[in-house]
Amino acid sequence: MEGYQVTVADHAGRALQLVREQSFDLIFSDVVMPDKNGIILLEEIRAAGITTPVVMMSGQATLEMAVRATKLGALDFLEKPLSTEKLLLTVENALRLKRLEDENRELRAKVGKHEIVWRSEAMRKVMAQVARVAAGESRVCILGETGTGKELVARAVHEGSPRKRGPFVTLNCAAVPQELIESELFGHEKGAFTGAASRHAGKFEQANRGTLFLDEIGDMPAAMQAKLLRVLEEGEIERVGGSGTMRVDARTVVATHRNLEEQVRAGTFRQDLFHRIYVFPILLPPLRERPGDVAALVENFTKSISQTNGWRVRAFTGGAIQALEQHPWPGNVRELRNAVERLLLLAESDVDEELVLQVLPLPSARSGGGTPVGNGTLASRVENFERETVQAELERAHHNMSEAAKALGLERSHLYTKCAQLGISVKDLRRAE
Repeated sequence: MEGYQVTVADHAGRALQLVREQSFDLIFSDVVMPDKNGIILLEEIRAAGITTPVVMMSGQATLEMAVRATKLGALDFLEKPLSTEKLLLTVENALRLKRLEDENRELRAKVGKHEIVWRSEAMRKVMAQVARVAAGESRVCILGETGTGKELVARAVHEGSPRKRGPFVTLNCAAVPQELIESELFGHEKGAFTGAASRHAGKFEQANRGTLFLDEIGDMPAAMQAKLLRVLEEGEIERVGGSGTMRVDARTVVATHRNLEEQVRAGTFRQDLFHRIYVFPILLPPLRERPGDVAALVENFTKSISQTNGWRVRAFTGGAIQALEQHPWPGNVRELRNAVERLLLLAESDVDEELVLQVLPLPSARSGGGTPVGNGTLASRVENFERETVQAELERAHHNMSEAAKALGLERSHLYTKCAQLGISVKDLRRAE
């Protein structure tokens, strides 16, 4: 009469058979029954790996019986005669709890989306560094080009730390207007400024006993750098419009695609703040330097994108994977994910090399009417393109490595490594600086 669909079993054996064959939201079980009592049935249900909530009922309940049922995972224990009102309330509470558990499982599944996928030696070294630093409280500075997965590494540091049960809070310093970043970091009191209709807890307060990830720290305004330095030194914050300080306990992990050392030399980033955050740097290599990760990433993206959109999972041929491995990926892992989604949308069947080359055209020379650089395989053409680009930039900068690295969006040390990989002589470059 209340709208629930009910299945009745006349003995425990039949009940066990039903719960093994069908899925139920809730089980009510008597304790005293002919063939076996309800406590034994509960043990068998749990032994079968069935997690359906169970409510026990009895007119002969004892405290010992109730304790044993609770230890076996019974949700509740009702005494007879049953009250209809109490019975319906128990049903509502049990179903609400089940919905929460289902949502929790979905959330845990979503956490899997933050998993770092890798196979390359370069990423093995990165993950070894993550494991080493995560266990302590050292501040971590994650460096790498845009799209390399800096936030995923920050999450991995958090998940591997003693703070993993605490919150993981993020703030992109480049995405918050300069006039609001103090409020975002430290919070504000009601009426602190126009539009502050209520008290707001800032990111530091939200991250208490957890981890605060400050992305793009190199874009933080100079005025805020001094205030952030004080918080890192003192462990105290003051809300905007507040009159007192409060202690916060948050581990700080930062990331940037910029060269902080050059910013310090240029006077755009505080040297004292640099030394506070640059305790343990982790350098994320760009995707073009770890092609061995491409196949694993493609497989992971294909599954997640197909599942989200309800598509049939399509495969990537060996030729397609090879073409993707040879692409330079200026947008790194983020660009690869977008490319995989685009390829899955366009593919009639499995994704092949021809479709990849249609969607991802080869890099073109800056001159010569946009013709591909050189002849030969895709890998050799990409290498030729990189070599010509680096050489042209070095000539423009009169072989000043720092200036050339800045123009190319690389760290100076990375440019030396790239020159060595491309066979460009760096013997006299340091002398030129």
